[in-house]
Amino acid sequence: MSRRLCVIPGDGIGREVVPAAVEVLRRLLPDLQVEEAEAGWDCFQRHGTSVPDTTYDRLRDCGAGLFGAVSSPSHKVEGYRSAILSLRQALALNLNLRPVRSRPFVSPRAGIDLLVLRENSEGLYSGREHWEAEGVAIAERVISRTACERLAAGAAELARLRNARRITLVHKANVLPLTCGLFRDTCRDRLAEDGWSDVLDERLVDVAALQLVERPESFDLIVTTNLFGDILSDLASHWGGGLGLAPSLNLGAGIALAEPVHGSAPDIAGTGRANPLAAILSAGMLLRHHWQLPELADCIDGAVDAFLREEGSVDFGGETTRVIGRGVLQRLG
Repeated sequence: MSRRLCVIPGDGIGREVVPAAVEVLRRLLPDLQVEEAEAGWDCFQRHGTSVPDTTYDRLRDCGAGLFGAVSSPSHKVEGYRSAILSLRQALALNLNLRPVRSRPFVSPRAGIDLLVLRENSEGLYSGREHWEAEGVAIAERVISRTACERLAAGAAELARLRNARRITLVHKANVLPLTCGLFRDTCRDRLAEDGWSDVLDERLVDVAALQLVERPESFDLIVTTNLFGDILSDLASHWGGGLGLAPSLNLGAGIALAEPVHGSAPDIAGTGRANPLAAILSAGMLLRHHWQLPELADCIDGAVDAFLREEGSVDFGGETTRVIGRGVLQRLG
């Protein structure tokens, strides 16, 4: 069966780490058809849009994509919107999966294997910001029952696949009773209907952050809103070796976009020092959750662990991207 992949390198080191991940996928899927598309800040500067219509069309046609990284200005630029946020919302990529597990050499603690499931289309990342008055800016937080039900349905399926021992809803309903209350109640009710009441618990987001620092092994599947999930998953990535090894997958109905969590790192772009492991592990998530090929995803996980165990480093100077990419390929078996 021939599969198609839309590759969107984006900005900065995305152009270096994505090819390394594509090589790994080609080794495991010799018939893979790869099609490239544009998105990002550089794309905006060339074409006046961060995501051209052709990119949306190509990703829809392929059904699977691999995104590199995006640079965004720290100030408002007229007409510009983050490429990855635009892709998530336009393609209804409503779920964001961010796994963290202990790995050889890079992890400060063994025995950690958790997954942050983040609502991906709403919350404070809805793009609803405006000036209320001089010196007063307003950002609106959007939480809908429909999005929460989708999130809970995705959580139930992931809990089944993981044989989850615990599902933790993370919110701040004590301070945000309407928005976080709607999230909590909708997810709790749906997960209870699906038979997960016995392993379901809740944490306020500040408590969850503390416990991720003190007792990360106590978590299994964390389910939360957009901003909270973004922050908590970055925090949790410390236990898996940091953002350089942090993969993610954006999931929608019949479409998936893999994306390393790290940014575009313009300071090291073009130097050969970019670590491609997050992109490679993100490609593995496509295999596991979109193409339903868990045995091939396990091959990638095993090769990454073997590389880390045997090499004992993720820094090879200006040869880092090449050495790590080649090292994982050699250990795929």
